Amino acid sequence: MAKPTKRKVPGGTEHAGRVTARPSATPTSSRPGPTSRAVGAPTASSRYTPPSAARGKLGPSGQLVPIVMFTLLGAGVLMIVINYMSVLLPGAPSNWYIMGGLGLILAGIMVATQWR
Repeated sequence: MAKPTKRKVPGGTEHAGRVTARPSATPTSSRPGPTSRAVGAPTASSRYTPPSAARGKLGPSGQLVPIVMFTLLGAGVLMIVINYMSVLLPGAPSNWYIMGGLGLILAGIMVATQWR
């Protein structure tokens, strides 16, 4: 059977030969003698194999995640609103209550990223 002719890609550049390095036929070990692998046994592939789709699939999150998320968001908003109501807290509004409220809101947003 005759070898097929190489096709030429229009507009492409001519390659001088092999693009990738040829695998070496000599063993990498400098020790003479038999190797630990059995003759004819398959070698490990150097190619990347992506993980299967079933392995990375996660199920729905539990009922606790939205409850915690809405509780943190509500508590943060409530803390900021109460900070400005002079009836419930004595004295002037404090920046610590605002920072605490914003922290609770941020924690609620972080929990929201775990909701599936």
